Amino acid sequence: MLIFRLSSAFKPTVCRHVFVVGARSRAPAFSATLPKSNFSTLRNIAQKRSSLFAPGVFARSITTDTHTVTSTSSEEAWKRFGVTAAAVAGTVILAEAFLNRDTRDPLSPAERSYLHDSFKYTGAGLILTALTARGMFRSGAAYRIMVANPWLVLGVSLAGSIGTMMGVYYTAPENTVQKHLFWTAFNVCQGATLSPLFFFSPAILSRAALYTCGVVGSLSYVGATAQTEKYLYMGGPLLAGVTVVALSSLAPMTLPLGLRGLAIAESLSIYGGLAVFGGFVLYDTQKILQHARAAQMGLITRDPVKEAISLELDILNIFIRMVQLLARRSDNRR
Repeated sequence: MLIFRLSSAFKPTVCRHVFVVGARSRAPAFSATLPKSNFSTLRNIAQKRSSLFAPGVFARSITTDTHTVTSTSSEEAWKRFGVTAAAVAGTVILAEAFLNRDTRDPLSPAERSYLHDSFKYTGAGLILTALTARGMFRSGAAYRIMVANPWLVLGVSLAGSIGTMMGVYYTAPENTVQKHLFWTAFNVCQGATLSPLFFFSPAILSRAALYTCGVVGSLSYVGATAQTEKYLYMGGPLLAGVTVVALSSLAPMTLPLGLRGLAIAESLSIYGGLAVFGGFVLYDTQKILQHARAAQMGLITRDPVKEAISLELDILNIFIRMVQLLARRSDNRR
């Protein structure tokens, strides 16, 4: 499922290479059209200007400027971090005020314990996924994944992810060893699929991770403090939305779309995916609380590993779209 989002994330920046090649090809033509009588004049001017840039003339000022630029960039980085942290905190407060005007009673001990266990497995799964992706990137497997047949990669990814996910779902919680083996295999498959993301700049990945934590944290808090079963009605609309997002992600691989069609499909995949999987965070958080109440009454068995799979898929899909947004923004600045 995650490979749907990777097709639009790795588009080569052809325009920059064309621009560089074009600039280099025009340079000899310009020099060839220059009159020969002006060569000596240009040589004299170049010699006079070169004396201005002798070593030691601007050595002190260059060193000072370097320190100034370094300190300024460091201050700007901390300023951006502060602004981002304030924006995340403000988002949590606004989301809580807007979506949870009528809050529920405090969580019961059973609900709190089940929710904590589910998020513990979610965090451990994300760490395992990140370590697997990093290891495969350093070993060169990520490059081989990118140059392989995209349909083959898509098929293997879907087979591995869906197969291990079904193994987690249909393994009884009492069978601890088998369930944890399927859970580990699922996270390894996700890490293998996401390993090409490490070709992006570490700054983009770290900012995307920070933004994802803010979005998921705020929506989870809203879902946990909302009235009982307030957002469970969203299951049907979210399923329809994720179908549209999946089709828009597959469209560039299957349909002969023009530039405008590709732009529309990519925007639908990114922005629509953020909205859909943000809604899934709300839905899955309240579903965990509903299952906690059912387990407390003895209707079902506690299974936080199963709950963690849904949350992990939501978080990974939001993270991928954050990376795509930041990468597109970086390309537009260039």
